[in-house]
Amino acid sequence: MTTQTLPTASLIKRFAAMVYDSLLVMAVAMGYGALFIGIKYSVFNVDLPTGERATIGTAGFVGLILVIEAFFWFFWCRGGQTLGMRAWRLQLRQDNGQFVSLPQAMVRGLIAPLSLAAFGLGYWWRLWDKEGRTWHDMASGTRMVQLPKQKK
Repeated sequence: MTTQTLPTASLIKRFAAMVYDSLLVMAVAMGYGALFIGIKYSVFNVDLPTGERATIGTAGFVGLILVIEAFFWFFWCRGGQTLGMRAWRLQLRQDNGQFVSLPQAMVRGLIAPLSLAAFGLGYWWRLWDKEGRTWHDMASGTRMVQLPKQKK
């Protein structure tokens, strides 16, 4: 099945899926932070100066970004859906209907935050594009589609 036979996902559903996924990402980030700080201060015996709070620092922040990106890359390449996308019946596919490759997921994962950071212009672009694509859709050669309801 090609993605041309399925409708492009609406902005409302994309944003709704983002809200769901943000809750998962927060949990992943908290788990990562706890693990990183535990390793930093327990395993490597880094001393915490008096009055200082535990921080992950620059290395920890870079690792956090990679963990969050890897979260999305994993789900996009393995089934084309995060949990939030699954809840709203959205799926990420290539135009030929294949699942997304890792390089495509990486490009999408790097461009999507920029699309949002530019006051959401990369997302709103979907309203002007004849094919309903966002900046990260175009950059990665992917398409977010709306799956049909399952018949009971």
